[in-house]
Amino acid sequence: MTQERTVIGVDLGGTNMRAGLVKDGKIARHAQRLVPKTENPDDVVKALKEVIAEVITSEVTAIGIGVPSLVGSQTGIVYDVQNIPSWEEVPLKDILSAHFNLPVYINNDANCFAVGERVFGKGKEFDDFVGLITGTGMGGGIIKNGHLMQDQNCGAGEFGMIPYLDRDYEFYCSGQFFTNIYGVEGHVMAQRAKSGDSEAIEAFEIYGRHLGKGIKAILFAVDPQAIILGGSVSKSFDLYEKAMWEEIKSFPYRITLKNFRILPSNMEEISIFGAAALCINNLEH
Repeated sequence: MTQERTVIGVDLGGTNMRAGLVKDGKIARHAQRLVPKTENPDDVVKALKEVIAEVITSEVTAIGIGVPSLVGSQTGIVYDVQNIPSWEEVPLKDILSAHFNLPVYINNDANCFAVGERVFGKGKEFDDFVGLITGTGMGGGIIKNGHLMQDQNCGAGEFGMIPYLDRDYEFYCSGQFFTNIYGVEGHVMAQRAKSGDSEAIEAFEIYGRHLGKGIKAILFAVDPQAIILGGSVSKSFDLYEKAMWEEIKSFPYRITLKNFRILPSNMEEISIFGAAALCINNLEH
């Protein structure tokens, strides 16, 4: 996939909306504003139009948007956006494409992460991989044959929702593990582990074994060349890598593991790059 297109990537979170003009693989312009706290969905749409307008130029060929929700793959209707209660069902694709007279591509944030890695990051070297976010929650995007796997509601890859032990994988394989089990944030536990705290070191080893079990489930379901880890917990990869691999090595199909790799992402601004990569993924599909 080429990075030479000029597109806009928008990261729509529950608190902030950020837009970036991505040109030649770099963010040339950037704008940000708070998501309006309102019961009127049109107020949020208005703010989104304004933040895009701040970075748009005549060179732009498409707009990509990442949202923390499900999206109708064909319709571009956004459903039940987390932390934006007024957005229960918004035909965002039609609204924005009519307003800016440009193609608009919308997907959930985990899928944006995966396709962003494929176009701009470590995923360049793999045609088949899973981009797995382990942060506040756990979710993934699946790249098959070099492109984001097509599905109906942009919900494929939600591995965190699969039942595991007494809860689900997200409870044990995201940052929730540290708050649920130990009552502290993951970054605090990481600082303690790096300073030699034995409980914190053991916590990351236990976390690594849980994540290893989750990755084995992904291997059974998808059989990827690689998994690229994103999200806040991936920044502590060195603290749980060994325990994670010890668990994965029990996977019964040895040929699957022969060339399989797990890599932490090192991309800055992956949310904007990922949304921008939606455009490139669709325009070149």
